[in-house]
Amino acid sequence: MDERLTHLDEHGNATMVDVGAKAVTERRAVARATVRMSPATAQAVVDGDAPKGDVLGTAKLAGIMAAKRTDELIPLCHSLPLSFAGVEAEVDTATGTVTLTAEARTAAKTGVEMEALTAASVAALTVYDMVKGIEKGVEIAEVVLVTKTGGKSGDWQRSETF
Repeated sequence: MDERLTHLDEHGNATMVDVGAKAVTERRAVARATVRMSPATAQAVVDGDAPKGDVLGTAKLAGIMAAKRTDELIPLCHSLPLSFAGVEAEVDTATGTVTLTAEARTAAKTGVEMEALTAASVAALTVYDMVKGIEKGVEIAEVVLVTKTGGKSGDWQRSETF
């Protein structure tokens, strides 16, 4: 394994990795964000009774838009031609949990993990923004990479046991 830090130049300055020599491969990443709130707030999300409107629909669109702009938000990310970006949402009213699952796909020289993570993060922030008028104690509990496929490093799957 190359011990050189790939995001630093010869002077120790942060730099974008040169992926020019890498092969184009199909790549996919899935990330998940969990938002915790009271069961009553979660029920308002399901019922569409939030002050700002359709929480889940808006969060899904925000996540997709964020995936498409990841390179503008994360300084050393490459611009990628996404073939797909999507966000799904599940609400468990009993536990007050909204789970947002984002997927990003591309055929490129570098992976789409950051696009999936950005989509999940922004979708979670959107849920927070849209329910903060109901409840101030909403919490974005986690944002994690669930799986990635493709590329030189191969496939990876999160083990749910930490």
